[in-house]
Amino acid sequence: MRELSALDFQSILMSARWTLALAAIALIGGSLGGLAVALARTARSRWLVHLASGFIILFQGTPLLMQLFLIFFGFPILGLDVDPWLAAGVALILNTSAFLGDIWRGCIEAVPRGQTEAACALNLSDFNRLRYVVLPQAFKIAVPPTVGFMVQIIKGTSLTAIIGFTELTRTGQIINNATFAPVAVFAFVAFLYFCLCWPLSRLSRRLEYRLSVSLR
Repeated sequence: MRELSALDFQSILMSARWTLALAAIALIGGSLGGLAVALARTARSRWLVHLASGFIILFQGTPLLMQLFLIFFGFPILGLDVDPWLAAGVALILNTSAFLGDIWRGCIEAVPRGQTEAACALNLSDFNRLRYVVLPQAFKIAVPPTVGFMVQIIKGTSLTAIIGFTELTRTGQIINNATFAPVAVFAFVAFLYFCLCWPLSRLSRRLEYRLSVSLR
C-alpha cells in the first residue's frame, strides 16, 4: 500500500484519452455498420430485412459485457489471438451498429412518404432516391438521437476494464488496488465521465429542440 498522490490523479486523467479513442473507434465503425443495418432493415428484399432484424435482436438482446467475454475468450478457442484493444473495438462496433442501425431505421421511416412518392414520380433510381431525397432528410432527424447515443458509447467503454483494457475505469481500479482509496479514486473517475458525457447530453437536447422548432 502507498499514499494516493497527485501523479495518480494525473494518470487517471491521461487514461481518459484511451476512453475517447475507443469511443471514437466504436462511433466510426458503428456508424458504417449502423448505416448498412438501417438500409438493409428498410430494403425491399425480405432476406435483407430478416438478416438486419436478427442482427439487431441479437446485439440489443444480449449484454455488452457478454459480447466482450465471447469475443475475448471465444476467439482464442477458434485459434485466433485477440488482444484487449481488438476485442473491445469489435464488440463495441457490433453493439453500436445494432443500436444506431435501429435508430437510423426509425429516422429513415420518419421521412414523409410523400417525399418518396415524389422521387418515384421523378423516375429517380433507388440509389438516387436514397442519396438525394431520403437520406439527407433522415440525417437531419438522426443527429439528436445519435449525439445522445454517444453518451452510451462512452459509458459502455467502462465495461472493457473487465477484459483488461486500460481505459479510465481500469486505471482507477489499478490505482485503487495500490492505494486503497476507493472513494477518492472512483469519485474522480466518475467526475471525468460526467465531464465527458454531460456536454453531449446538453448538445443532444439542444439539437432536439432546434429540430422540433424547425419542423413546426
